[in-house]
Amino acid sequence: MTEPTIRGADPVTVRNALADADPLPGTTGFAGEIDGRLVRDVLGRVPLFVETDPAASPNPTWAFEPSALEEPTLFPAGAAAPVGESLPEPESCWSLPDPTPEPNHEAAIDALERAVRTASETVREDDRDIAVAFSGGVDSALVAELLDAPLYVVGFPDSHDVAAARTAADAMGRELTVVDLEPADLERAVPEVARATGRTNAMDIQIALPLYLVGERVAADGFDALAVGQGADELFGGYEKVVRLDHRVAAETTRGAVREGIRSLPKQLPRDVLTIEATGLEPAAPLLHDAVVAAALRLPDALLADEDERKRGFRRVAARYLPAEVANRDKKAVQYGSLVARELDRLARQAGYKRRMDDHVTKYVASLLVDGETAPE
Repeated sequence: MTEPTIRGADPVTVRNALADADPLPGTTGFAGEIDGRLVRDVLGRVPLFVETDPAASPNPTWAFEPSALEEPTLFPAGAAAPVGESLPEPESCWSLPDPTPEPNHEAAIDALERAVRTASETVREDDRDIAVAFSGGVDSALVAELLDAPLYVVGFPDSHDVAAARTAADAMGRELTVVDLEPADLERAVPEVARATGRTNAMDIQIALPLYLVGERVAADGFDALAVGQGADELFGGYEKVVRLDHRVAAETTRGAVREGIRSLPKQLPRDVLTIEATGLEPAAPLLHDAVVAAALRLPDALLADEDERKRGFRRVAARYLPAEVANRDKKAVQYGSLVARELDRLARQAGYKRRMDDHVTKYVASLLVDGETAPE
């Protein structure tokens, strides 16, 4: 029996989850090697990579960071397999639960509130100095309120996120630190983000840059961890596409589209986790705690989303802690709300990568990696 090397949970919890086939054993995710097997939780909240061709590469054959391997491949979420064997299918060990929705709306909201409080208390028990990446939206606002942690917003001076964060912080009676950006910040940070995440595609870099740049400031101010509101849009029905049921989703119902969104998390979360860790901080995502996930999966359809309101059940919980103007506020995606996407596009065009070129921003990102260096997707 090999010595366990697990992140995110203790070995006993992981062994019990394996024995019981329990996909939500009360953690915020886990991954690593235990008893000669690689494991990754059902939502992929902890990154885990394996060597694409172990026979052609020296040790190690797996790692928590893609940069430690020659040709890294993301280990599937919800899977377990002996070290060195072929990749298993996603959810082949643990599958995303599909419980019967709670018919009583008030009971469902109460259960979600208890879960969110449990998750927040778990984060606070870790004895870390935590700051919150704050956009002024309901997700990060509820995290900030329950953690009672300092607020940091990042963006260009005329950005939506900076303005929204200021008004939300005022409404909450909280102080706010604004991390103002300029184009040189993006040029400097792009290679660091690409190396840390193993990604160069424009969308991933645009999303990761605000996290990296706010994390830099938070770390410089002496904090240990950065708390984020990640997961709320996927868990609670925060995207327009889950209501429109357009070409972006395969599902024919809002509930089915929400589950599609949840299943997209294992590919998204490594980007965010690795970006925050690259700043020297530990990531904290209380809304992705197993208790919150379990409560979210039991929300009835009427508490998910429709044409009038998205994340209805989550907003009902938030309204118990936040001013109505914050609990009911919509927000822009971080890459647009911070104006990072706009400014990165401008830098790409200034460098000669015109919009008529196919995927011009991705080509510009790749050009910032030195000496022919590449970042695997």
